Amino acid sequence: MEKKTALITGAASGIGLACAKKMAAEGYAVVVADINVAAAEAAAQELRTAGYEAMAVVMDVADEQQVEAGFEAMMAAYGRCDVVMSNAGVQIVHPFDEYPLEDWRKMMAIHADGAFLVARAAFRRMKASGRGGHIVFTGSVQSFIGSKLKAPYNFAKHGVAGLAKSLAREGAPYGIYTYNLAPSFIKTPLVAKQIPEQAADLGISEEEVVRNLMLRDTVDGEFTTVEDVANALYYVSQDKGALTGQSLRLTHGWAMM
Repeated sequence: MEKKTALITGAASGIGLACAKKMAAEGYAVVVADINVAAAEAAAQELRTAGYEAMAVVMDVADEQQVEAGFEAMMAAYGRCDVVMSNAGVQIVHPFDEYPLEDWRKMMAIHADGAFLVARAAFRRMKASGRGGHIVFTGSVQSFIGSKLKAPYNFAKHGVAGLAKSLAREGAPYGIYTYNLAPSFIKTPLVAKQIPEQAADLGISEEEVVRNLMLRDTVDGEFTTVEDVANALYYVSQDKGALTGQSLRLTHGWAMM
């Protein structure tokens, strides 16, 4: 039997790498898609060394041609498009009244355009195959709340929650199901970088950023982990539609229904 495939963007590190490892361990052929081709190949080689099937593709998610080329490489290698996770992201923090338009546009290109282009590429191939599939967005607790210094991130993460809902309705006739995984803070390099930046912008200590901003509204004062997200990805990849369009809030009680 052909192995099912899982293409994950931003998969060379952090959440994406943990998700790639989980899906590989569950028997999927994994496509490590990342803008950093050397890091993507290293991650794919790590999976292959562990006995899993994996390939790397270079993918700037804001570049339509690179997105389509990455999906075509997957189809040429494996002939299937089963699970796609739109995960690539960056963070740029500024006070709102000082936020440069250039940085706003960079955030929109990666988080909004990227989610659209990756989901569209997946949708097209899943529809054409007749087998359907699962499209998963990496959202955030900030798909539901507002945070200081992160206006474009809030804007985009609210948007992917809505995109998952819209695609759930369009995709259902073709067996295409969509989800938004919404973790609270995970201590990845992306988040670690924000701690001193926010401390400087707000004039507080780094310890206060973690305690009073990042984890204040959780019920247990704990970070979510990359493994939490990876487990949620595998869980929704087995869903037959009962959860389509939903946001799974992996927030330690921060954002509850």
